[in-house]
Amino acid sequence: MTGGDNDLEGQIDEWRAYTQRRRELHHTDTEELEDHLRSRITDLTEAGLHDDEAFLIAVKRMGSLDELSREFAREHSERLWKQLVLPGEPDAPAAARSRRELPVMVLCAVIAALAIKVPSLFGLDIGDDDSGLFYMLNFSLFALPPLAAYFAWQRRLGGRVIAVLASLFLVGAVVVNAYPLTEDSHTAVLTAIHLPLALWFVVGVAYVGGDWRSDRRRMDFIRFTGEWLIYFALIALGGGVLLAFTAGTFRAIGIDLEGVLESWLVPCGAMAAIIVAAWLVEAKQSVIENMAPVLTRVFTPLFAATLLAFLVAIVWTTNGIDVERDVLILFDLLLVIVLGLLLYAISARDFAARPGLFDRLQLALVVSALIIDVLVLVAITGRITEWGFSPNKTAALGENVILLTNLAWSAWLFLGFVRGRVPFARLERWQTRYVIVYAVWAWVVVLAFPLVFNFG
Repeated sequence: MTGGDNDLEGQIDEWRAYTQRRRELHHTDTEELEDHLRSRITDLTEAGLHDDEAFLIAVKRMGSLDELSREFAREHSERLWKQLVLPGEPDAPAAARSRRELPVMVLCAVIAALAIKVPSLFGLDIGDDDSGLFYMLNFSLFALPPLAAYFAWQRRLGGRVIAVLASLFLVGAVVVNAYPLTEDSHTAVLTAIHLPLALWFVVGVAYVGGDWRSDRRRMDFIRFTGEWLIYFALIALGGGVLLAFTAGTFRAIGIDLEGVLESWLVPCGAMAAIIVAAWLVEAKQSVIENMAPVLTRVFTPLFAATLLAFLVAIVWTTNGIDVERDVLILFDLLLVIVLGLLLYAISARDFAARPGLFDRLQLALVVSALIIDVLVLVAITGRITEWGFSPNKTAALGENVILLTNLAWSAWLFLGFVRGRVPFARLERWQTRYVIVYAVWAWVVVLAFPLVFNFG
């Protein structure tokens, strides 16, 4: 096979990876589209065009994937995604699947809601100050195991994968309750922050059906996480408004529901909402798939402008970055949001499209975040040199080194893509494979940090 053939196959591979991420299209549809694409490329190359020219023209003549999805929907009326693309016409298989999954989702949501009240049977009431540490460390263990069970049922996982999932949840539960953590210890706070992250990646293994080695499936889980956050935020906002009206209306007739709200409705509703939001992502994928890229387009330039303004302010005032714990958490969240925007843009992008203005905005956003991460690392290193290691500073150092590595290589790949030297698919592969690093680090903080720092 010649070098030109290799380049052409690489471009077709990128195009195929993009089509496979479209949930409207089945695997057989992708194969059929690829046959059409290859046929057009052959016709164009026989007419005298180079492979690159033939590929670009063939893709353009085939039209956008949304248009192709609509054409397939008209031709294959029995398909599930016709209901998503051509509204108004019922789809029996989709309705049957929804009827099967709904009661299982409700059962898992009820289990999660009731699970958070089980400790009160043993004297650990959620409204009691003495029980605050227990609920801070364990709240993720009430909802995430039922969520993983829901996906295990939905994906028809085998016994070996289920055993691995159960073991990881059991390890998390044993560690946070066996370690002698106290409310004023730094490692308790770090554990409370990182255990939900570690267990969320366990849920991810269930979501991808145990196929964690697949780049495409990992990207599906990344996309699911963003969509879940959107739905959960909407449910939380709506639930907050409902609870406020409920409390106000009952107060008008002399009934105070504050105790009921704090002990039952808020905690139970929050746990159930975690399951319901995940179900909504699966049931209403097309809605958020259209919303998320729009949000990415809106917030990418806003965050880029904010970070650039922050860097200008640092240069103008010559002020350093404070490295107190709350500030470190704020900067880490900011960098995570930047990576989230990058990931969502990657998941929604047409790999065959040429670099544009939005890609350059993303590059500016990543580079700005990279510079800020370097400044934070310099400040943390200075404090460690002066005062020594502590749980918070060590965790912040490790997390910012991990983020720095991701941002630095992402910036390099993005620069290569913008300059036309690196295919966009390499950037996606880098991001999806780096997820494993975050999962390992979260477990290291949960399992090792309390021991290393003597539970302080």
